[in-house]
Amino acid sequence: MLIVHSALKTLRDILKTRKSFADKPLESYLQVSQIVLICIGGTITFSILTGISPLSFLVSLGAASAILMLVFKDTILGFVASISVSANDSIRVGDWIEMPKHNADGTVIEINLNNVKVQNFDKTITTIPTHTLLIDSFKNYRGMQTSGGRRIKRAINIKISTIRFMTEEEIQDLERIQILKPFIEQRRLEISEYNNRSQADQSMPVNGRKMTNIGLFRAYATAYIRQNPNINKDMISMVRQMDPTEHGVPLEIYVFSNDTRFEIYEGIRSDLFDHLFAVITYFKLEVFESPASDDLRNLSIKIDQTHLQ
Repeated sequence: MLIVHSALKTLRDILKTRKSFADKPLESYLQVSQIVLICIGGTITFSILTGISPLSFLVSLGAASAILMLVFKDTILGFVASISVSANDSIRVGDWIEMPKHNADGTVIEINLNNVKVQNFDKTITTIPTHTLLIDSFKNYRGMQTSGGRRIKRAINIKISTIRFMTEEEIQDLERIQILKPFIEQRRLEISEYNNRSQADQSMPVNGRKMTNIGLFRAYATAYIRQNPNINKDMISMVRQMDPTEHGVPLEIYVFSNDTRFEIYEGIRSDLFDHLFAVITYFKLEVFESPASDDLRNLSIKIDQTHLQ
């Protein structure tokens, strides 16, 4: 039994060095083999010591199967779960999984018969019973990592009171932005043709079509994303306006970065929004913010000064 056990451990260590087996639950297979080995070796040993044939021993053992099922319940559940996980390829060693119920959010470092070990991003280790992978939901980020793109989904809340039509002078000023110039030229031509065709009275701004500052900002954000080398051009990329709320009009950026590594992804996302927050003032727009303590203090001072006057 010791020789066979050592041979199995050696086989496990050899397979771990193979790339095709690096993400397989080899510990589970080894533990199952050990259980089978112990059962066979124990049966033979008992038969030699007592002189009873192994078949007779196994028949008598059948009566105690209910007790064995109760004792080895977790082991049996873990074995079934390991086989199911391996067959369905739902989780591998090295996968990034998220399981909030068990406070697990990190990389799978080991899968054995009884539990799955996850190293969280704060370097703590979370142990999850293997059979819970069949009954509880969890999120596996492997698909994202192998796709070559990671989603960036974040909105900029625009202050509604700053949304307005743009004057021709303001449009000419924005036309100096290189990536926005082709859009403005095309849109100016479309608007001119429409207004001439509909004979709109231009003395009233609401008649006909006009360019708005939020529309130009959305066009600029779209153009900036398309020429950004860090954005995956093979995946969906858009800037969309969401339903207005008490926090303004959300302008959502929905794109995918071309690098899925955590630190690189965070840098790409931060750089993107750093730029958009910096240029938004050129479009005469403001980002919605809840009043801060300084705002209330300044307002109180102004009110007091007004009363003194």
